[in-house]
Amino acid sequence: MPAPALRRSLSNVDIADALARIADLLETQDADGYRVRAYRRGAERVRTTPEPVASLYAQGGVAALDALPDIGKSLASVIAELVQTGRSSVQERLAGQVSPEDRFTTVAGIGEALAKRVHAELGVESLEELEQAAHDGRLATISGFGPRRVRAVQQALAGILGRESARRGKRAAREAEPAGDRPEVATLLEVDREYRRKASAGTLRKIAPRRFNPAKKAWLPVLHTERGPWSFTALFSNTARAHELGTTDDWVVIYFERDGLEGQCTVVTERTGPRAGERVVRGREDESA
Repeated sequence: MPAPALRRSLSNVDIADALARIADLLETQDADGYRVRAYRRGAERVRTTPEPVASLYAQGGVAALDALPDIGKSLASVIAELVQTGRSSVQERLAGQVSPEDRFTTVAGIGEALAKRVHAELGVESLEELEQAAHDGRLATISGFGPRRVRAVQQALAGILGRESARRGKRAAREAEPAGDRPEVATLLEVDREYRRKASAGTLRKIAPRRFNPAKKAWLPVLHTERGPWSFTALFSNTARAHELGTTDDWVVIYFERDGLEGQCTVVTERTGPRAGERVVRGREDESA
């Protein structure tokens, strides 16, 4: 299927440089050597490809990128996001620079002022949550979002989120997904335990998040680990809500990826009820038993 309209045309050098930067960040954070080499090979492949990779994507979508040697589904997803938005959520996450406002401005029809307003008034933290707000009527309550702009946001988000990850934001969609499209809860809890143990021991590399960090101090531990076919990145939540509740050393955000399938979840300590004190995966509490 042809890709959505592109924001701007990135050169092969631009895309290759972005992939190389991701490889550098992974390497400095002690990620698996295979992932580092995969990004470096992908960067070199893009750099030496005669045809503009952005044009290949415009004509054939992710499948056209996946067909390139040394690319594969995972890198194809990253390149597709770069071509569509000019940015990479993977790179931003690894560099500790991603914020909800930054992500919202990648959506057609949302500038910096509107992005700040959406985050402040609705408290949404991700593109998936923004999509839900665009469909359930909350976005329309924000000044500056008339029916036409809301429809434009819905369409833009459908393009951005309708890649290999296939609309992973809503709980109902999560429950409907085949089990193989996301890691088992036991695996996520195992990654959570590894992260918290190593963070407590001070053995993890730390990054300097841009949000809530005026001193630009490298304080946020990050873990890269593998379990079977899945690659994981784990770090403490650095959201406004986590800071407000004092849970920045409890809530663990886990990003997972496998062959272009990607998603994220948050593991927290249950505060109330019969499972108080236990670690659970938000949205999958029943499976966490």
